[in-house]
Amino acid sequence: MAGSLQSVKRRINSTKKTQQITNAMQMVSTVKLNQIQKHTESYQVYAAKIRSVITHLAKSHLLESASSGTKKEDGQINTLGMLQQRPVKKVGIVVITSDRGLVGSYNSTVLKETMSLINNVSQAENKQDDIVILAIGGTGADFFKQRGFNIGYEYRGVSDVPKFKEVRPIVQAIVTMYDSQAYDKLYVCYNHFVNTLTSAFRAEQMLPITAENVGDLENDSIAESEEGKLTPAYDTEPSGDAILEVVLPQYAESLVYGAILDAKTSEHASSSTAMKSASDNADDIISSLQLQYNRARQSAITTEITEITGAQAALE
Repeated sequence: MAGSLQSVKRRINSTKKTQQITNAMQMVSTVKLNQIQKHTESYQVYAAKIRSVITHLAKSHLLESASSGTKKEDGQINTLGMLQQRPVKKVGIVVITSDRGLVGSYNSTVLKETMSLINNVSQAENKQDDIVILAIGGTGADFFKQRGFNIGYEYRGVSDVPKFKEVRPIVQAIVTMYDSQAYDKLYVCYNHFVNTLTSAFRAEQMLPITAENVGDLENDSIAESEEGKLTPAYDTEPSGDAILEVVLPQYAESLVYGAILDAKTSEHASSSTAMKSASDNADDIISSLQLQYNRARQSAITTEITEITGAQAALE
Protein backbone atom coordinates (compact mmCIF):
# COMPACT_ATOMS: atom_id res chain seq x y z
CA MET A 1 0.00 0.00 0.00
CA ALA A 2 2.84 2.39 0.83
CA GLY A 3 4.37 1.73 -2.58
CA SER A 4 1.05 2.53 -4.25
CA LEU A 5 0.78 5.83 -2.35
CA GLN A 6 4.29 6.83 -3.35
CA SER A 7 3.57 6.00 -7.00
CA VAL A 8 0.43 8.17 -7.04
CA LYS A 9 2.28 10.98 -5.28
CA ARG A 10 5.08 10.86 -7.87
CA ARG A 11 2.51 11.09 -10.67
CA ILE A 12 0.88 14.10 -8.99
CA ASN A 13 4.23 15.91 -8.66
CA SER A 14 5.19 15.05 -12.24
CA THR A 15 1.86 16.36 -13.58
CA LYS A 16 2.22 19.57 -11.58
CA LYS A 17 5.67 20.18 -13.08
CA THR A 18 4.27 19.59 -16.58
CA GLN A 19 1.47 22.02 -15.81
CA GLN A 20 3.99 24.68 -14.79
CA ILE A 21 5.68 24.27 -18.19
CA THR A 22 2.42 24.49 -20.15
CA ASN A 23 1.34 27.55 -18.14
CA ALA A 24 4.65 29.25 -18.92
CA MET A 25 4.36 28.35 -22.62
CA GLN A 26 0.82 29.71 -22.69
CA MET A 27 2.00 33.00 -21.22
CA VAL A 28 4.83 33.25 -23.77
CA SER A 29 2.47 32.52 -26.68
CA THR A 30 -0.04 35.08 -25.39
CA VAL A 31 2.66 37.76 -25.19
CA LYS A 32 3.81 36.95 -28.74
CA LEU A 33 0.20 37.05 -29.93
CA ASN A 34 -0.32 40.50 -28.42
CA GLN A 35 2.91 41.77 -29.98
CA ILE A 36 2.15 40.53 -33.48
CA GLN A 37 -1.46 41.76 -33.33
CA LYS A 38 -0.26 45.30 -32.63
CA HIS A 39 2.24 45.02 -35.47
CA THR A 40 -0.37 43.60 -37.85
CA GLU A 41 -2.88 46.36 -37.15
CA SER A 42 -0.43 49.05 -38.25
CA TYR A 43 0.71 47.04 -41.27
CA GLN A 44 -2.85 46.43 -42.49
CA VAL A 45 -3.23 50.15 -43.16
CA TYR A 46 -0.27 50.04 -45.57
CA ALA A 47 -1.42 46.77 -47.18
CA ALA A 48 -4.92 48.17 -47.70
CA LYS A 49 -3.53 51.23 -49.48
CA ILE A 50 -1.34 49.12 -51.77
CA ARG A 51 -4.27 46.87 -52.61
CA SER A 52 -6.42 49.94 -53.26
CA VAL A 53 -3.86 51.32 -55.73
CA ILE A 54 -3.56 47.98 -57.56
CA THR A 55 -7.34 47.63 -57.62
CA HIS A 56 -7.69 51.06 -59.19
CA LEU A 57 -5.02 50.23 -61.77
CA ALA A 58 -6.80 46.99 -62.58
CA LYS A 59 -10.08 48.85 -62.96
CA SER A 60 -8.41 51.25 -65.38
CA HIS A 61 -7.17 48.23 -67.42
CA LEU A 62 -3.57 49.32 -66.88
CA LEU A 63 -2.60 45.79 -65.83
CA GLU A 64 -3.99 44.36 -69.04
CA SER A 65 -2.32 46.93 -71.28
CA ALA A 66 1.12 46.78 -69.64
CA SER A 67 3.91 45.22 -71.65
CA SER A 68 5.45 41.95 -70.51
CA GLY A 69 8.90 43.54 -70.22
CA THR A 70 12.23 41.97 -70.95
CA LYS A 71 14.60 40.00 -68.79
CA LYS A 72 16.89 42.11 -66.63
CA GLU A 73 20.53 41.68 -65.94
CA ASP A 74 22.34 41.00 -62.67
CA GLY A 75 19.53 38.79 -61.33
CA GLN A 76 17.07 41.66 -60.92
CA ILE A 77 13.36 40.90 -60.83
CA ASN A 78 11.50 41.31 -64.11
CA THR A 79 8.67 43.21 -62.44
CA LEU A 80 6.28 43.27 -65.37
CA GLY A 81 6.79 39.52 -65.72
CA MET A 82 4.37 39.19 -62.77
CA LEU A 83 1.61 40.08 -65.24
CA GLN A 84 2.52 37.40 -67.78
CA GLN A 85 -0.14 34.75 -68.25
CA ARG A 86 1.07 31.51 -69.79
CA PRO A 87 -0.44 28.08 -70.43
CA VAL A 88 -0.39 26.36 -67.05
CA LYS A 89 2.10 23.50 -67.17
CA LYS A 90 3.34 23.70 -63.58
CA VAL A 91 1.70 25.11 -60.45
CA GLY A 92 3.58 26.57 -57.49
CA ILE A 93 2.17 26.24 -53.97
CA VAL A 94 3.53 28.45 -51.18
CA VAL A 95 2.75 26.66 -47.90
CA ILE A 96 3.18 28.57 -44.63
CA THR A 97 3.54 26.41 -41.52
CA SER A 98 5.40 26.60 -38.22
CA ASP A 99 8.93 25.39 -37.53
CA ARG A 100 7.91 23.58 -34.36
CA GLY A 101 5.08 21.60 -32.80
CA LEU A 102 2.89 22.23 -29.74
CA VAL A 103 0.57 24.44 -31.81
CA GLY A 104 -2.56 22.30 -31.71
CA SER A 105 -4.19 21.57 -35.07
CA TYR A 106 -2.54 24.56 -36.77
CA ASN A 107 -0.13 22.64 -39.00
CA SER A 108 -2.39 19.67 -39.65
CA THR A 109 -5.18 21.96 -40.90
CA VAL A 110 -2.89 23.79 -43.33
CA LEU A 111 -1.33 20.59 -44.66
CA LYS A 112 -4.65 18.77 -45.01
CA GLU A 113 -6.30 21.64 -46.91
CA THR A 114 -3.19 22.20 -49.04
CA MET A 115 -3.20 18.53 -50.03
CA SER A 116 -6.85 18.91 -50.99
CA LEU A 117 -5.95 21.92 -53.16
CA ILE A 118 -3.09 19.98 -54.76
CA ASN A 119 -5.40 17.09 -55.58
CA ASN A 120 -7.90 19.47 -57.19
CA VAL A 121 -5.19 21.25 -59.18
CA SER A 122 -3.62 17.96 -60.24
CA GLN A 123 -6.93 16.69 -61.57
CA ALA A 124 -7.92 19.94 -63.26
CA GLU A 125 -4.67 21.27 -64.71
CA ASN A 126 -1.57 19.21 -63.97
CA LYS A 127 -0.23 15.95 -62.71
CA GLN A 128 1.13 15.83 -59.18
CA ASP A 129 4.67 15.74 -60.59
CA ASP A 130 4.06 19.24 -61.96
CA ILE A 131 3.41 20.71 -58.51
CA VAL A 132 6.24 22.83 -57.09
CA ILE A 133 6.20 23.35 -53.31
CA LEU A 134 7.62 26.55 -51.81
CA ALA A 135 7.73 25.81 -48.09
CA ILE A 136 7.90 28.58 -45.51
CA GLY A 137 8.30 26.73 -42.22
CA GLY A 138 10.04 23.47 -41.36
CA THR A 139 6.91 21.41 -40.68
CA GLY A 140 5.56 21.91 -44.19
CA ALA A 141 8.97 21.34 -45.79
CA ASP A 142 9.46 18.03 -43.96
CA PHE A 143 5.89 16.91 -44.68
CA PHE A 144 6.17 17.35 -48.45
CA LYS A 145 9.73 15.99 -48.61
CA GLN A 146 8.57 12.77 -46.99
CA ARG A 147 5.88 12.42 -49.66
CA GLY A 148 8.25 12.94 -52.55
CA PHE A 149 7.04 16.36 -53.72
CA ASN A 150 9.25 18.71 -55.69
CA ILE A 151 10.51 21.29 -53.17
CA GLY A 152 11.45 24.33 -55.23
CA TYR A 153 12.15 26.65 -52.30
CA GLU A 154 12.48 26.27 -48.55
CA TYR A 155 12.69 28.90 -45.81
CA ARG A 156 12.98 28.06 -42.11
CA GLY A 157 13.31 30.17 -39.01
CA VAL A 158 10.70 32.88 -39.57
CA SER A 159 10.73 35.25 -36.59
CA ASP A 160 7.93 35.15 -34.03
CA VAL A 161 7.12 38.73 -35.06
CA PRO A 162 8.43 38.82 -38.66
CA LYS A 163 10.07 41.97 -39.98
CA PHE A 164 9.40 43.29 -43.46
CA LYS A 165 13.04 42.82 -44.51
CA GLU A 166 12.65 39.05 -44.02
CA VAL A 167 10.10 38.90 -46.82
CA ARG A 168 12.09 40.58 -49.59
CA PRO A 169 14.43 37.65 -50.35
CA ILE A 170 11.42 35.31 -50.27
CA VAL A 171 9.50 37.47 -52.75
CA GLN A 172 12.57 37.81 -54.98
CA ALA A 173 13.00 34.02 -55.05
CA ILE A 174 9.29 33.48 -55.78
CA VAL A 175 9.12 36.00 -58.62
CA THR A 176 12.46 34.91 -60.10
CA MET A 177 11.22 31.32 -60.25
CA TYR A 178 8.02 32.47 -61.93
CA ASP A 179 10.00 34.56 -64.42
CA SER A 180 12.21 31.55 -65.23
CA GLN A 181 9.03 29.47 -65.78
CA ALA A 182 9.62 27.13 -62.85
CA TYR A 183 5.82 27.35 -62.55
CA ASP A 184 3.08 29.17 -64.43
CA LYS A 185 0.64 29.87 -61.61
CA LEU A 186 1.24 30.41 -57.89
CA TYR A 187 -1.00 29.94 -54.86
CA VAL A 188 -0.31 31.02 -51.26
CA CYS A 189 -1.76 28.68 -48.60
CA TYR A 190 -1.93 29.57 -44.91
CA ASN A 191 -4.16 29.77 -41.84
CA HIS A 192 -6.01 33.09 -41.54
CA PHE A 193 -6.42 34.42 -37.99
CA VAL A 194 -10.09 34.99 -37.14
CA ASN A 195 -9.90 35.19 -33.35
CA THR A 196 -8.01 33.54 -30.50
CA LEU A 197 -10.02 30.33 -30.79
CA THR A 198 -10.67 30.24 -34.53
CA SER A 199 -8.64 30.27 -37.73
CA ALA A 200 -9.64 29.63 -41.34
CA PHE A 201 -7.60 28.15 -44.17
CA ARG A 202 -6.94 30.42 -47.14
CA ALA A 203 -5.57 29.67 -50.60
CA GLU A 204 -5.01 32.79 -52.70
CA GLN A 205 -3.62 33.08 -56.22
CA MET A 206 -0.60 35.36 -56.14
CA LEU A 207 0.85 35.02 -59.66
CA PRO A 208 0.19 35.98 -62.33
CA ILE A 209 -1.29 39.25 -61.11
CA THR A 210 -4.55 39.85 -62.95
CA ALA A 211 -7.56 42.10 -62.52
CA GLU A 212 -9.55 39.05 -61.40
CA ASN A 213 -7.31 37.93 -58.55
CA VAL A 214 -6.59 41.47 -57.37
CA GLY A 215 -10.26 41.96 -56.55
CA ASP A 216 -13.20 44.01 -57.63
CA LEU A 217 -13.20 47.74 -56.86
CA GLU A 218 -16.82 47.81 -55.78
CA ASN A 219 -16.22 45.01 -53.28
CA ASP A 220 -13.06 46.52 -51.80
CA SER A 221 -13.75 47.88 -48.33
CA ILE A 222 -11.34 50.75 -48.83
CA ALA A 223 -12.34 51.59 -52.37
CA GLU A 224 -14.72 54.34 -51.45
CA SER A 225 -14.04 57.70 -49.84
CA GLU A 226 -16.09 60.71 -48.90
CA GLU A 227 -15.61 62.02 -52.41
CA GLY A 228 -17.19 58.90 -53.96
CA LYS A 229 -15.80 56.20 -56.19
CA LEU A 230 -12.67 56.92 -58.18
CA THR A 231 -12.98 57.00 -61.93
CA PRO A 232 -11.22 54.14 -63.76
CA ALA A 233 -9.55 56.50 -66.27
CA TYR A 234 -6.00 57.70 -65.55
CA ASP A 235 -3.29 59.75 -67.20
CA THR A 236 0.08 58.33 -66.15
CA GLU A 237 3.45 60.04 -65.93
CA PRO A 238 6.08 59.00 -66.92
CA SER A 239 4.35 55.80 -68.15
CA GLY A 240 2.11 52.97 -67.03
CA ASP A 241 5.01 50.51 -67.10
CA ALA A 242 7.14 52.79 -64.93
CA ILE A 243 4.36 52.99 -62.34
CA LEU A 244 3.92 49.23 -62.31
CA GLU A 245 7.68 48.76 -61.92
CA VAL A 246 7.34 50.48 -58.54
CA VAL A 247 3.93 49.30 -57.39
CA LEU A 248 3.95 45.60 -58.36
CA PRO A 249 6.93 44.59 -56.15
CA GLN A 250 5.32 46.38 -53.22
CA TYR A 251 2.06 44.57 -53.90
CA ALA A 252 3.81 41.17 -54.10
CA GLU A 253 5.70 41.90 -50.88
CA SER A 254 2.48 42.96 -49.16
CA LEU A 255 0.77 39.70 -50.19
CA VAL A 256 3.55 37.45 -48.89
CA TYR A 257 4.32 39.51 -45.78
CA GLY A 258 0.62 39.85 -44.99
CA ALA A 259 0.14 36.08 -45.34
CA ILE A 260 3.16 35.36 -43.10
CA LEU A 261 1.95 37.84 -40.46
CA ASP A 262 -1.54 36.37 -40.59
CA ALA A 263 -0.21 32.83 -40.37
CA LYS A 264 2.11 33.68 -37.47
CA THR A 265 -0.76 35.35 -35.61
CA SER A 266 -2.83 32.20 -36.08
CA GLU A 267 0.13 30.07 -34.96
CA HIS A 268 0.59 31.99 -31.70
CA ALA A 269 -3.16 31.88 -31.00
CA SER A 270 -3.23 28.14 -31.67
CA SER A 271 -0.21 27.59 -29.43
CA SER A 272 -1.77 29.63 -26.62
CA THR A 273 -5.04 27.70 -26.91
CA ALA A 274 -3.25 24.33 -27.03
CA MET A 275 -1.19 25.13 -23.94
CA LYS A 276 -4.27 26.33 -22.06
CA SER A 277 -6.03 23.10 -22.96
CA ALA A 278 -3.00 21.12 -21.76
CA SER A 279 -2.98 23.03 -18.46
CA ASP A 280 -6.70 22.41 -17.98
CA ASN A 281 -6.20 18.71 -18.70
CA ALA A 282 -3.37 18.64 -16.16
CA ASP A 283 -5.76 20.13 -13.59
CA ASP A 284 -8.24 17.33 -14.25
CA ILE A 285 -5.53 14.67 -13.96
CA ILE A 286 -4.20 16.18 -10.72
CA SER A 287 -7.71 16.27 -9.23
CA SER A 288 -8.28 12.65 -10.20
CA LEU A 289 -4.92 11.53 -8.82
CA GLN A 290 -5.42 13.53 -5.64
CA LEU A 291 -8.77 11.79 -5.10
CA GLN A 292 -7.12 8.43 -5.76
CA TYR A 293 -4.33 9.29 -3.31
CA ASN A 294 -6.75 10.37 -0.58
CA ARG A 295 -8.81 7.20 -0.97
CA ALA A 296 -5.72 5.00 -0.84
CA ARG A 297 -4.43 6.88 2.21
CA GLN A 298 -7.80 6.61 3.93
CA SER A 299 -7.89 2.90 3.17
CA ALA A 300 -4.39 2.48 4.58
CA ILE A 301 -5.31 4.34 7.77
CA THR A 302 -8.50 2.28 8.14
CA THR A 303 -6.50 -0.93 7.73
CA GLU A 304 -3.97 0.19 10.35
CA ILE A 305 -6.75 1.07 12.83
CA THR A 306 -8.41 -2.30 12.25
CA GLU A 307 -5.13 -4.13 12.84
CA ILE A 308 -4.44 -2.17 16.04
CA THR A 309 -7.97 -2.81 17.32
CA GLY A 310 -7.72 -6.50 16.51
CA ALA A 311 -4.36 -6.82 18.25
CA GLN A 312 -5.69 -5.04 21.32
CA ALA A 313 -8.72 -7.34 21.46
CA ALA A 314 -6.48 -10.41 21.21
CA LEU A 315 -4.39 -9.24 24.17
CA GLU A 316 -7.46 -8.86 26.31
